[in-house]
Amino acid sequence: MTKFEITILGCGSAMPTTLHHPPSQLIDMDEKLFMIDCGEGTQLQMRKYKARISRLHSVFISHLHGDHIFGLPGLLSTLSLLGRTADLNIYAHKEIDFLLNPLLTYLGKHMSFKINIFPLNPNAGELLYENKTIKVSSFPLKHRIDANGFLFEKKESPRHIIREMIDFYHIPVRRIQEIKNGADYLTPEGALILNEHLTCPGNPARIYAYCSDTAYAPEIIPHIKNVDLLYHEATFAESELVRAEETFHSTARQAAEIAVAAGVKKLIIGHYSSRYSEIGSLLKEAVAVFPHTELAVEGKTVSL
Repeated sequence: MTKFEITILGCGSAMPTTLHHPPSQLIDMDEKLFMIDCGEGTQLQMRKYKARISRLHSVFISHLHGDHIFGLPGLLSTLSLLGRTADLNIYAHKEIDFLLNPLLTYLGKHMSFKINIFPLNPNAGELLYENKTIKVSSFPLKHRIDANGFLFEKKESPRHIIREMIDFYHIPVRRIQEIKNGADYLTPEGALILNEHLTCPGNPARIYAYCSDTAYAPEIIPHIKNVDLLYHEATFAESELVRAEETFHSTARQAAEIAVAAGVKKLIIGHYSSRYSEIGSLLKEAVAVFPHTELAVEGKTVSL
């Protein structure tokens, strides 16, 4: 299978600690590097975990709280210092102009590349980016300000050719692609060879869902149904349920309940409150509801 990796650069929350970095993740698909959120120090985390910053294709910002965006000025400045010339696409809520416009004015002629801003729809799901093999979309979350989750999908690959059958029927090379796409083959003698005899299924689609920050929100379930991997914030333990509701965050138990209801294959929890110096209790709480739960930690890479 082609590469589809998620690397955690930061999994803390708003209050800085020495245990966790502010939120940021990298998605590596088909030699394209996508970033989700860009908390303070993100570019240093990229260096630490040997991510190739020059390969950064797009940045997706879930919402405009500081712990998710304060790393952008340094990242953009560094990309320019490195001589980047390719456009950088940033997907964020329209109010990001208040941060980026003064920054771009300050950097002025020293910027070596163009930034394209694509505003997110905070009220409905939408397709953000698509090519032949990748699809990225967004959907609304439930937070104190407009917030969106993201879906990263590696599409199902074309069917695999069975080389022995291609050779047996002497099928011309020019017909291979259409057979990979599902076509049957009609021999020169008029015999119809069904596609299922010439090919085997391709690699299935693989989907990653990112949900941070959000209160407990069952309305997101249709968007994340049956995904291979769900990252869901778990800022608090269930003992802090009232605080979670006040701040529009989730508990570890609630994250697990969402995972169960959505039928996801694996759950990673993160965005830990600074009050927790030990996060094993959050994992224990989530595992009691959804056993296939893991903790986010800086440097963790998951392959789908």
